Amino acid sequence: MKKLILGLSALSLITFTSCKEDASKKVEEANVNAAALRDANASKFPVLEFNETEHDFGEIEKNQSVETVFSYKNTGNAPLVITEIKSSCGCTVPENWSREPLAPGKTGQFTVKYNGAGPNKITKTITVTANTEKGSEVVKISAFVKDSNATINSNSAANTAH
Repeated sequence: MKKLILGLSALSLITFTSCKEDASKKVEEANVNAAALRDANASKFPVLEFNETEHDFGEIEKNQSVETVFSYKNTGNAPLVITEIKSSCGCTVPENWSREPLAPGKTGQFTVKYNGAGPNKITKTITVTANTEKGSEVVKISAFVKDSNATINSNSAANTAH
């Protein structure tokens, strides 16, 4: 019985060893080259570079709608694809961006509209989701929203005090 088990083990060892040699001979050079090219391209990412990452509207009246355009460039080595742009609040609306791949060296833009809601100093963030190495980039808008009613009321109170 021991001789039978020992014989089968030796036969299995020879079979597995010979299969490995045959398998390595089956690997085609074209497949190896294609895999190397794929791996080299996998490390190339687009780079999203903005002309400005923060826009200040300055002082605006309450409920005054304002908008700005953020321009960007793909300074990376692969096509840039923006999949989503969303803001931190419903009062800020990003729109008009291309969903088409942007080739390296090319530029694009999107518009951000703010409806003037909220009192005093506001800062809103806009997150751009793309196929960059980081996966997302952030731009900001800010403004000082002055309430025209508060100005009128304070002037009225000052006039009645005299």
